[in-house]
Amino acid sequence: MSAVWSDVVTAVLVLLAALMCLAAGVGLLRFPDVLTRLHSATKPQILGLMAVTLDIAVTNFSIGTVTLVLAIVLFQALTAPMAAHLVARAAYVTDHLRPDLLVLDELRDARG
Repeated sequence: MSAVWSDVVTAVLVLLAALMCLAAGVGLLRFPDVLTRLHSATKPQILGLMAVTLDIAVTNFSIGTVTLVLAIVLFQALTAPMAAHLVARAAYVTDHLRPDLLVLDELRDARG
């Protein structure tokens, strides 16, 4: 890959990651409760990480780099939603959310 194309791919992927970071920050500031803020923080974070690690894999292509990038993305994609779920469950149990924003409250009967 020529140096110009490599720089263009790097610029596009890093810009995409920065936009995802911006979207997460705006969502954290604009959304009204914990559950929607968690959604806005988790989704763009994974996509931004995927863009940056893809850039690393493209610019430094080797088996070791690609394997490490795949491991990073896989573990982050597995742990971030689980962590967000646990924070959301804790927010629900401690009443740190707005019940008027819930469309369907499936935990109401289980909580008692």
